[in-house]
Formats: sequence, structure tokens, C-alpha cells
Amino acid sequence: MSLPKVELHLHLEGAAPPRFIRDLAAKKKIDISGIFDERGGYSYRDFRDFLRVYEAATEPLKTPEDYHRLTLAVLEESAASGVIYSETFLSPDFCGGRDVGAWREYSQAIREAADLAEKRDGIVLRGIVTPIRHFGPEKAREVARCAAETAGDWIVGFGLAGDEKIGKPKDFAWAFDAAREAGLRLTCHAGEWGGPESVRDAIRDLGVERIGHGVRAIEDLALVDEIAETGIVLELCPGSNVALGLYPSFRAHPIHRLRERGVKVTVSTDDPPFFHTTMAREYRMLAEAFDWDEGVFDEIAKTSAKAAFCDEGTRDKILKRLEKADA
Repeated sequence: MSLPKVELHLHLEGAAPPRFIRDLAAKKKIDISGIFDERGGYSYRDFRDFLRVYEAATEPLKTPEDYHRLTLAVLEESAASGVIYSETFLSPDFCGGRDVGAWREYSQAIREAADLAEKRDGIVLRGIVTPIRHFGPEKAREVARCAAETAGDWIVGFGLAGDEKIGKPKDFAWAFDAAREAGLRLTCHAGEWGGPESVRDAIRDLGVERIGHGVRAIEDLALVDEIAETGIVLELCPGSNVALGLYPSFRAHPIHRLRERGVKVTVSTDDPPFFHTTMAREYRMLAEAFDWDEGVFDEIAKTSAKAAFCDEGTRDKILKRLEKADA
């Protein structure tokens, strides 16, 4: 719990505590009872069903104020787990229906909550605008326009999430080109369900510098070596991969092999309440699985800070906090 942590792969809606969503739905008289289990947690069968439940859980989130409250709740959970810097995926698909004016209001509300959380808990947040892959390339263009209009010191990146098996990365090249021209840094979910070829496609066709998940690269060692040589960073989420059945256990997860082969790996929670995890739990499970000590986790936190999309001043402050913790 006490080790300072840097998280690069966190979906804001996916980090919503189930009770928060249940209470908000009840207040607005929205029936989403079918997405919870008997203990009150999120309930889904597989990855496709997870996407359905995720989208259903966004239904009560109707206003910028809802997202303001959500951001405070999520950052409180992250800070309690030792996170000092986080980047969160934000989608104008859910925040204002891809309308630039509405998106400005939502993103401003999220940013104001982040500023409050930074003063309260010392955690720093930055946003990565992310279209939803299975919504299609045309809607991704609209999302890219929203991203370009709000790019700056707080909206710092552009990504792609959703169902990897729908479409190809090159279908979204226009959106990524627009984001790049706006000065945004680029990442993309790949190599989770799409196999190693999806990682290669994202690197080649979208020009990303980070890959969300990317674990399936381990099935192609030439690709792993290419990733290591070019310095592309993998945003790994072991607990997510285990919970969704991609790997049977933490010990079977390829994070250790990828790191040993020279790949820059980071650790994140993805959608923590869906996968019954926290950053502290990820660290604990990895320590137990691979006998990692504090030095390994310090290295991973610094790798994450150096790979963050924030400005250099913010990065320096985060690295100094990590170095102070070392001392």
C-alpha cells in the first residue's frame, strides 16, 4: 500500500465503484439491476458480456456533475492504493455524445474534480481521449475532433479501446493522424484478444508509442524483440487478463518474461471493480507470483512515469516523489 505507484491504463467509467453506479441509477430511476451479482458487484460472463455490462453501467452517468462526482470517487480509491499519478481513458461517446461543446463541459468537470483530488490526496490525473472501436471509424473521427479541440496540458493523449476483433487499426488511421497533428501522444489497445498481429498492426498503421495490454506479443518473440528495441511501452493489466480468462493465474501471465526480454512494462488495473483488484493488489499478486522485490516495483513505477504523456514539468515532479520515496 505504501509504495508510490504510477498507473497508465485506467478507464474512468470502468473504475466506478458498483455502489456509486447503483445509487446514481436509483436516484435517477434507471433500472440496471441486471448488471450486478448477488453481492452487489458487476456481473458478466465473458469479454463480450463485459463490454455490454460496462456500457450499461454508463447509463446513469448523464451530466458533467455525474462525472465530477465519479472522478472524485475513482481518485479516492486510487490514492488509497498508493497511486500518485494516473492517466485515465475518457470517451466523448459517453461524455456528451461526441458533441464538441458538450465534451468541453464534461472534460472541464472531470478536470475540476481532478484538481480537487490532487489538493486532497496528492494524486495527479491526466486524460487520454479514447474512441470505442466497435462503434466504428466514423464515430472515431468525431471523437478525434473532440480530442483535438481540447488537447493541451490536461488532455494529453489519444487511444483506442473496445472490441479488438471488430475492424483493423488502419481503419482508425484518420482519427489518429488528427490527434497526432493536435499534439496528442498515442496509445492503442491491442494484443489482448486480437493476438500478436494486432500489436504489429497498431504499431505500423497508427504509429503509437504505447500499447494497451499487448500481452499476446509473447506468442511472437521476433515482435517482442522489436518492441524492446524500439522502446514501445506496454500498459499491462495482469489482474484484468486473469479475471477475463486470458491467463489462468498471475504466475502464468507473461509480464515477467516480457520484462526479462527487455520490454518496458508497466502495471495498471484497467477496470478495477470489474476485476476485483486495486493497484496494491496487483503489486502484491505479482510479488507472490514472481518473487519481485521493492526494487522491481520502483523500476516499474519510474518506467511508467517516464512513459507518461504529461508535460515534462509534471513528469519531473512525479519522478522526484518516487526518488524521495526511495531515499
